[in-house]
Amino acid sequence: MFVVFLKSIITFAVVFFVIRLMGKRQIGEMQPFELVITLIIAEVACIPMNDPYIPLYYGIVPILTLATLHILLSLWSRKSLRVRKILSGSSVVVIDKDGINYENMKRMNMNIDDLIEAVRTAGYVDFSQIAYAIFETNGKLVVVEKEQPQQQQSQSGEQNGNESGEQPQTLLPLELVVDGKYIEENMRLAGADRSEIERVLSDNKLKLKDILYADVRQDGNAYFSPKRKSAFCESIAISGGQSW
Repeated sequence: MFVVFLKSIITFAVVFFVIRLMGKRQIGEMQPFELVITLIIAEVACIPMNDPYIPLYYGIVPILTLATLHILLSLWSRKSLRVRKILSGSSVVVIDKDGINYENMKRMNMNIDDLIEAVRTAGYVDFSQIAYAIFETNGKLVVVEKEQPQQQQSQSGEQNGNESGEQPQTLLPLELVVDGKYIEENMRLAGADRSEIERVLSDNKLKLKDILYADVRQDGNAYFSPKRKSAFCESIAISGGQSW
């Protein structure tokens, strides 16, 4: 028992030293090669602690080796842009001026639900207000908002509304189509008819399978992002604007 206790203390001290040597990064800020090295270190450190008959150096030597490898790769990537791209990859634009970038989504092996979750985690719920969204090499999503030319008008409207005692309505987009399929529950909640969606698609020479994402707000303003065409907004008739 004492041997296991002593080995655990020593292993902890070595891993703590190595992690400090690798830099003060959180898991979500690590580059891919840093995350791989960290995961392997965590696995290797458990080997001598779990079995008192395994020599301590079976864990210490691999940990120090991986720490040395991390330092060498960091120095190499700092001096070479090509090595940096190989080790860390490059940023990927998933939303651009044309809407959701379907090809880049496929490159990242992402589906639209993953993107919706990432955008909401970044603090945004309305795709129509996003000019660009970029996934950095550490997995974080950076969002650039569109400039709102009507902002001054809305501000003046808010002032008028406040003077009259009315509060401006907060609009929450509700997904209607994801990956070319209707979200039936949301269609019923919004009171949206399929014929309205089909009318918009027909006017823009599109089919349902061409739509990567579509949503609607309480005022009937809908956002459509086709797979290989530019995104657009159009009003549709809904009867459930007050139900969400």
